[in-house]
Amino acid sequence: MGKVLFWLVLLLGVYARFYMFGSVPGDINQDEAFAGYNAFTLLHHGADSYGYRLPVYLTAWGSGMNALESYLMIPFVALFGLHVWSIRLPMVLVGILSLVAVYLMVRRFSNEKTAIGAMLLLAISPWHVMLSRWALESNLAPGFVLFGMFFFVKAMEKPKLLMASAAFFGLSLYAYATIWAVVPFIILMLVAYGLWTRSVKNNRYTWISLGILVALALPLLLFLLVNKNVISEITLPFFSIPKMVYFRDSEISFEKIPENFMNFWNILKNQSDGLPWNYMEGFGLFYSFTLPFVFVGLGLNLFHAVRDVIARRVGLSFFLVVWLLAGFIIGILINVNVNRVNLFFIPAIIMAAQGILLTFNYIHPKTIVIPLVAYLLCFANFERTYFTIYKDRIGNHFCEGVGEAIAFAKSKMPAGTKMYVDPNVNYTRVLFYGQVDLNSYLSTVAYTNFPSAFLYVHRFDKYEFTFNEYQADGRSVYLLENKGNRLNLMEQKGYAVQNFGKYIVAYPQ
Repeated sequence: MGKVLFWLVLLLGVYARFYMFGSVPGDINQDEAFAGYNAFTLLHHGADSYGYRLPVYLTAWGSGMNALESYLMIPFVALFGLHVWSIRLPMVLVGILSLVAVYLMVRRFSNEKTAIGAMLLLAISPWHVMLSRWALESNLAPGFVLFGMFFFVKAMEKPKLLMASAAFFGLSLYAYATIWAVVPFIILMLVAYGLWTRSVKNNRYTWISLGILVALALPLLLFLLVNKNVISEITLPFFSIPKMVYFRDSEISFEKIPENFMNFWNILKNQSDGLPWNYMEGFGLFYSFTLPFVFVGLGLNLFHAVRDVIARRVGLSFFLVVWLLAGFIIGILINVNVNRVNLFFIPAIIMAAQGILLTFNYIHPKTIVIPLVAYLLCFANFERTYFTIYKDRIGNHFCEGVGEAIAFAKSKMPAGTKMYVDPNVNYTRVLFYGQVDLNSYLSTVAYTNFPSAFLYVHRFDKYEFTFNEYQADGRSVYLLENKGNRLNLMEQKGYAVQNFGKYIVAYPQ
């Protein structure tokens, strides 16, 4: 029965993440467009959008972008081309594999019911479903930390798997810079626990794993030294540690801990940060009635963690408490939104599942059907809303129709002319859909605000990001937001106009 339930929950999770993931949310977010374009340039030129060869961190906007997502996209772009769905594949696959990892890790220390419950709660969590369906690079972090944790747990039985744990923890640093402050804390706590319980031993696998961690962390340490002006940037034919146009120093603030704590608490209490790509109104991050069970599970795990440490016994609770504490530390040291504190939620969801089982088993084992039905009904309603009401709402934020509009505008461009693009159509979308050649981009790009933490361009290649109806020359193509009387204005100037909902394309007749 356990295997049947496992496959049913996994299929449910796969459906929730894979179904229409290339078009919902649609069209494309500006961050995932830039990550996708960088994957495209790395594939074809071995360099990022700023011209650095195989950089450890992407210059991107000017103040940088985490590189792991773009590197993971490369095989899929090579196989399938540069499409919204192909660049979202790494994230959706990490999301699905996370369900399996949670199940196996919980089952290692608990019973089948708890493992299935934790997997199910993650599978139907609105936060995790939404996270898995688009390619925001920071959203890789929870999955890679989970994989690092999972293989560390497995290494207590098979020491050679400690190398896989080290690799995933090391790679997690390339997923999201915000977790740099806490991943070393997690690793140190796990190693100390392993040594205390005598489950981590002084053998070749331990030393090889340490070497893997150092090898993966060293480039980022050098990156910090470069951008703190301690050493010069490193640019080699096969490797780059770039200096950012603008380096955003640490946002950690001990003085603002009370303010940051209240912000973090409000996110947890309301299950919302006000950003429509991180939560869906009416459903929150993991449904409104789940939070009390998180605290029940937290109390249970604190008790078990202390007991296991005293007894020098390996148990799941210590891992979950350390993991949750790392997320909490981020939440109080910086001003967070949901994706900035995403490390917190997987252990919280596992604890919630434990809290639910403890509560309803205490009442009567058969009453567990009550939360099961409630959650499945909530999930069914979430899915219905996600693909209808929410689909339309998020489409506006993801600039739905812009890809089709760019393709159409390109097809209508006379040779040797320009395309004037509304500045509100972020230039990264033009880079992505236009598949602009890197050499052409680098040789023609002109910025409006250089240097800056978030660079914006005035022009590159055959695209210019401006709109002045009085300069319409009758030859160029215009890609504009469909607002005001622009459609009628361009028709009055003799242009043919094609409507793409939020956008219009005006082109010579």
